[in-house]
Formats: sequence, C-alpha cells, structure tokens
Amino acid sequence: MTTDLRARTAVELLRARRRSIALTDAVDDGDLVRQHSPLMSPLVWDLAHIGNQEELWLVRDVGGRDPVRVDIDRFYDAFKHPRADRPSLPLLGPREARSYVGTVRDKVLDILDTVPLEGRRLVEQGFAFGMIVQHEQQHCETMLATHQLRAGEAVLTAPSPPSAQAGVYGEVLVPGGPFTMGTSTERWALDNERPAHTVDVPAFFIETAPVTNARFAEFIDDGGYLDRRWWSEPGWRHRVEAGLEGPMHWHGDGTRTHFGHRAPVEPDAPVVHVGYHEADAFARWSRKRLPTEAEWEKAARFDPVSGRSRRYPWGDADPGEAHANLGQRHLRPAPVGAYPDGASPLGVHQLIGDVWEWTATDFAGYPGFVAFPYREYSEVFFGPTYKVLRGGSFGTDASACRGTFRNWDLPIRRQIFSGIRLARDPRPGEVG
Repeated sequence: MTTDLRARTAVELLRARRRSIALTDAVDDGDLVRQHSPLMSPLVWDLAHIGNQEELWLVRDVGGRDPVRVDIDRFYDAFKHPRADRPSLPLLGPREARSYVGTVRDKVLDILDTVPLEGRRLVEQGFAFGMIVQHEQQHCETMLATHQLRAGEAVLTAPSPPSAQAGVYGEVLVPGGPFTMGTSTERWALDNERPAHTVDVPAFFIETAPVTNARFAEFIDDGGYLDRRWWSEPGWRHRVEAGLEGPMHWHGDGTRTHFGHRAPVEPDAPVVHVGYHEADAFARWSRKRLPTEAEWEKAARFDPVSGRSRRYPWGDADPGEAHANLGQRHLRPAPVGAYPDGASPLGVHQLIGDVWEWTATDFAGYPGFVAFPYREYSEVFFGPTYKVLRGGSFGTDASACRGTFRNWDLPIRRQIFSGIRLARDPRPGEVG
C-alpha cells in the first residue's frame, strides 16, 4: 500500500512539473519576467513560488532538510506582496528559477522515497505531497490565465474539444431533503472541503447545462448591460466604473480573443470570463438565480437511488477523458453535450470541467472546520467579500478538482475561467 502510494504520488508530482515547465518554456525570458496584467504575477514569480512552497513544506518540514534558499522566502510569500507589486521585487531570473525548482524537486523525490507516511497528520496518506501537487496545478491554471492575458502571437496549442454527443436542454428537479456535503475521507481533500456534514436542501430546479455563449449574447443584445433592473447595487456600480459591455475578451462583433487567436464566438459552448456580478445580472434577466453552493454540490453528488453522495457526478472513479474537459487537454470549453458520460444521476451535464460556476454563497468554513495545515490557505478569505465557485474549468487539473472541491474569488474577477449555471425555486404547486 505504501509503495503504491509513493509511486502514484511521484507520478502526480512529475505530471504537475511537466505542465509548469511547458507553460514557462512556451515563452521567451522577456515574457517570463514581464507582468502581462496587474491582476497577475510575472510567470517567473509563479514558477519560483511553486518551488518555494515545495521547499517550505516538503524539504524543510516533512523532510527536515536544510533550506535550499532561505534568503528568498520573503519575496515569494503571496501574503506579503500583492501581485501588482511583484515585478519590483528582486526575483530569481528565469535560469535561476528553473535551477531552483529543479534542485528542490530532486530533494523532494528523495524524501518521498524515505519519509514515513504515517505518524503525523501532515504526512498521513501522503497529504503534504498531495497538497503540493494541488498547489502547483492551481498555479498552472493561474499561469494559463496569464497566458490568456498576454499580448502577442499564440504560443500554446491543443486539440479542439469533442463535439456535442447529446442534446442537453432545460432543467431538472433536484428533490428536497438531506444529503452529505463535504468529505472526511478524501485522501487529499483540503481543509475547506472538510468535514462531511448533513445539509437539508429544499427542492429546487437546476439547468442541465452551463449557460452558453448564444444565451449570454441574447442578454447583451437585449441591453442587459445597460439595464439597471438586472444588477445588484454593487454589481451596477462595478459595471459602470469598469465600463463592462460583455464578457472579457469579447470584441462586440461576434468574435473573441482566446490565447492569441481571434475567432468567432462559439454559440453552443459555455460562456467564460464573466464575473459574479455579470452572472447574477444574467440570472435576474432570465428570471432565475444562481444556485447556492449546497444546491450545486447536491446536484453534482447526490444519487437519489442510493441516497449517498458520490465523489463525482458520474460516480467514484477518477475523471477520465470521457467524463470532463479538464487538465488543459483543450484550450477552451467544450460545447454543451460533449460529455454525456460525465452526467449526474439526475441528468445534469458538465458540472465538472469546462468553466468554474459561480454560486450565490459567500465563502465560509463548514461546521467543525479546522484550518490545516495553515490558516492562509482558506480561513483568511472567509467572509462576505468572496464568492464560491465550483466544478473546475478546462484549465483545472483533475488532482485539484473533486465533487467537494471549493474555489473562491472576488465578485469582480473575470480573468479566471468562470461561467454560469442557473437554478430556481419551484413555483406554487409545481412540486408535490
């Protein structure tokens, strides 16, 4: 068991590193050190930060080894330096950063071969290594978002996603009653996913697919961005101040720019790069609403036949290529209906992958939440400032995406790969 766990963990560490290298080797040194948007760090900062977190947790803590570069810790502490300020720091250059992360990784693989994976909560079931795998993959998605913001020729390539395999329309009723939300058993689940607890969710309807570009274009064409009726007070204020007229990277002529390519907006693909305020306004215009986080998770995990909560909509098996658009295999959302094998028992499609879906819920800990292994991962973000997103995107790796996985961001953020799914309450007499 331990040997198999070590081998699988090593595979995940190496897979994450291949992706980091691919994303940073795709551009020249000038692009690596440049800040492509004040919303994002220079790519070279992300790369060295990945190595620094790995050194702090796995080399120094788990391995008990001497520091590799204790002198750079303060420059790669995400809480000490806002992204806009990071280019002014004395950062490692591209060659130094690559050498540093390589040295750290060599030590980590040696530690993985020898350290006991028991006796401390931090190492039980390889948790610390899994935490670092997920951290690196999360930064890979962040670097992918930076690539989307960079100007210049396209440097990333990937095959097109599959075409629609099934017609997916309308909405389904999710029956009312209790279900198990969160997890206490998932080996590498992070602190904000824990513990498992029972939530009683009243009956609701949820749409079987994410909102498509074609539907969102109807909102724009109907003057949705100009009509104060559909916007919350902070949403309208932000729309006016930011001059929002459509999703990020749309040009207003039926085209959008995606990783350096300008092409027609695909009508049957999920809309992407919309903030919470836009999602909320679209929902109001549609006479519906965004789902709560508990509703989203019940739709994604609840099996009405067995009454249990699955790991994923399709069951307990890890995601395969037929289940979901994950891991940067494709560089855009797949059309609605492309993954019928990934549907939930109730017939809800593409809950995992393609686009992160905004929920109506503020980010907070579950009942019995305990910060582990550090408060700065989740707890410092709890409160009404951040909204929860669920489900992952085409840029999210499977190691950092589960039916219980929780993401969060500011309502104004649009550079992330975020989209919309709608829900509504039953009408009088509609549910027996």
